[in-house]
Amino acid sequence: MEFLYSIDVGIFRFLNGTVQNPLLDLLMPFLTDLNRNPIVLLLVVVLWVLLLLKGGRNGRIAALLLVPTIFFSDQLNSSLVKHLFARPRPCHMLSGVHLLVSCGSGWSFPSSHAVNNFAAAVVLSAYLPKWSWGFYTFAVLIAFSRIYVGVHYPSDVLGGALLGFGCGWLMVFLYRYAERWWSKSRTAIGE
Repeated sequence: MEFLYSIDVGIFRFLNGTVQNPLLDLLMPFLTDLNRNPIVLLLVVVLWVLLLLKGGRNGRIAALLLVPTIFFSDQLNSSLVKHLFARPRPCHMLSGVHLLVSCGSGWSFPSSHAVNNFAAAVVLSAYLPKWSWGFYTFAVLIAFSRIYVGVHYPSDVLGGALLGFGCGWLMVFLYRYAERWWSKSRTAIGE
């Protein structure tokens, strides 16, 4: 376990310190705090409404499925998984962290930003596959930003990505199962 932790810290030091540069120092805090920017939040709401109204059947499904998916992934992670591992953040444990945002008081593993963004990427990609590259690129950038700004280890974002991926696919599976069940029920009633 100590060996894996030393690898995690080594990669963290590289991504948080060695690749440090003025452009990323400006960009990564902005990306990592998008969920706190009122203009970005308004834009997300507008895009969600457009997807719901103008996205066709797949767009409507994706938009409506995003709500329970994000709620489920966030609550599962924040209320259960983080407390099971209770891992302190690197900015609380390591000296010399290049900290660009508030360290935060919550646990580190897994990263909620990674969980939620990967869960959303899975749902959006399942119904809008043409844009999968964009959804996953965005999720990767947000996950990377959490390491770069100094608040998560690489394993935190990797674990978050895997948990988010699982949450997203679980919700897609459950929706598709319910849709097939509903279709069979309606067919059986019509016979």
